[in-house]
Amino acid sequence: MAQRSITLRGRLSTLIAAALISVNGSFAAPRTNPIPSSAVPEFEALPLTRSRQNHLIVHAFVNGKPALLGVDTGAPVSAIALKRQEHFRLTQVPANSKLPPRLQINGAFDSVVIAHKLELGALALVDEPLVVVDLSSSSRAARLLHEPEIDGILGADILFPTKAVLDCQKQMLILKLDPDKEGPGPGVEYRGFKHMPIEVSDGNNLYVDGAVNGAPARLMIDTGAFATLLHREFVHRLQIPLRRTSYQSSAVNLKQRGVEVARIRRLSVGSVDIIGNDVGVVDLGGLIHTELLKGSPPVVGLLGAEILRSHHGIVDFGTRTLYLKR
Repeated sequence: MAQRSITLRGRLSTLIAAALISVNGSFAAPRTNPIPSSAVPEFEALPLTRSRQNHLIVHAFVNGKPALLGVDTGAPVSAIALKRQEHFRLTQVPANSKLPPRLQINGAFDSVVIAHKLELGALALVDEPLVVVDLSSSSRAARLLHEPEIDGILGADILFPTKAVLDCQKQMLILKLDPDKEGPGPGVEYRGFKHMPIEVSDGNNLYVDGAVNGAPARLMIDTGAFATLLHREFVHRLQIPLRRTSYQSSAVNLKQRGVEVARIRRLSVGSVDIIGNDVGVVDLGGLIHTELLKGSPPVVGLLGAEILRSHHGIVDFGTRTLYLKR
């Protein structure tokens, strides 16, 4: 299959990965090496698998070696697992590069490395920067569930330039190999869906407006979150009863945090009302910036994988639109 070689550079501000990761820093602006459109297909449709941790996984190649990457709309930048850096022969950022050699993640610094070739079907990304992150908590869960461990994360720094369309129910990722090509790609049908605009922050985080029991709120769209999670302080403010669980949420460079459950009478995402739904409740401080948690309306949590799956969520990075069914 013909491949399109592209050099991409994404910006990074907050990374929410399989284990809830928060990152601060930045990469340079995207850049593309043009290739005659007749030499390559216009779209690449990649089938995804769903792990028992409720993560969508895409098969890729990193420097010619097979890799499993979690498709994470909450991750502004793509990443590689710490213990897989040597396996994929990733190199350090050159001394004369404008890229930062390290980025601060939850108060600690993690390295930036270069994948000389990252392949997603017919799409070949050249000299792609990746953040090295500790995904050991996700790896432990995978071993307990007897499933393969992910090697890294596919983030918004690739999903935006390729104007990706992510279908969370059909488990399909469509990448636009020709950025000038109009339309969402083959096989995408929006009839019967409600649509709502996505607001994108400077750090490439995706937000939608909604409400919790009628209280205006905003949610970050995060396929890397196994379930929808609300900020504990916000839930307390609404005087919603909580039930304890034995679950813990893990975060890179942060201690584990206990997860409780709340029954939400009406969770609204745009014009879609989800009635009588149980959601996780956790302290999201440090993972979502304080000014957002206290904003008007506040960012109160993560719109996670279970709702995006059950309501046939489609995230269109090209038009910055979220589609849901009731």
